[in-house]
Amino acid sequence: MKPKKYKILITGALGHIGSHLIRNLDRSMVHNVILLDNLESQRFPSLYNLPKGFNFKFIKEDILTADFDKYLKGVDAVIHLAAITDAEKSKQIPELVEAVNYEGLKRVADACLKAKACLFFPSTTSIYGSQASLVDETCKELKPQSPYAETKLNSEKYLQGLKRRGLKFVVCRFGTIFGHSVGMRYDTAVNKFTWQASTGQPITVWKTAWNQKRPYLYLGDAARAINFVLKKNLFNGEIYNVVTKNFTVENVVKTIQKFVPKLAVDYVDSAIMNQLSYEVDDSKFRKLGFKPTGDLKKGIGEKFASLNGILR
Repeated sequence: MKPKKYKILITGALGHIGSHLIRNLDRSMVHNVILLDNLESQRFPSLYNLPKGFNFKFIKEDILTADFDKYLKGVDAVIHLAAITDAEKSKQIPELVEAVNYEGLKRVADACLKAKACLFFPSTTSIYGSQASLVDETCKELKPQSPYAETKLNSEKYLQGLKRRGLKFVVCRFGTIFGHSVGMRYDTAVNKFTWQASTGQPITVWKTAWNQKRPYLYLGDAARAINFVLKKNLFNGEIYNVVTKNFTVENVVKTIQKFVPKLAVDYVDSAIMNQLSYEVDDSKFRKLGFKPTGDLKKGIGEKFASLNGILR
């Protein structure tokens, strides 16, 4: 059977994930693409040189005020990427994070239900918090350590409530994103370390984090996961962990040292250091046929290649 071809709307389309996704959509699955972004981040370059073969339409709108009844006409699926994603800084602006990440999700989800559009929601593995053993989607002791993670978990619960009313959606708990995109952000560990190393700065490592494990997701794998969901029409109301691999900070630093051998390391305190080591099992998603292709050296190498002109 020929796979369904989608008309999609992407919120936060110009951000870190979105700017990469819109350049790596599966042409066999998608043709019409509505890009919705409030441009608060001023990521205008994310719109430059978009790939041919798609019918792109850009809408400058905020998810808290957008008329989704109008924008979702004829839309088959919404990829909801709009969010405040800096976990550490989210502690300083909890009310804003609640408004954008939770109330914004509610507006999008309600509109999808009304329009009978499917919804892809990227949650986060950060909702697991400190865990003593390998965790999967059945984990009941969830310990979000930041307003960012809390709003993602509350959003998951809201979607479960809409499942009973007929909303078709899927939740993918993404590991921490690493890898190059036009709409880069540098608040996540690997990207921040790479930027610091590229500009001759010492990288700043949290004091107790050297051997702590975290789940990471290569940006290319994130885009492939979204394409995979569209191809499989996987809007079944399930939750899936999506991870390239679990890495320690030591793994990350030693990989960066392959590109910058004389790397300097400074040890600092962090506002969220109570989020200790945890490792995530993503076998549920892999069993469907998804295989990550990224790795640390590949993702870090892409970033260094893009910053080659200033690499010290």
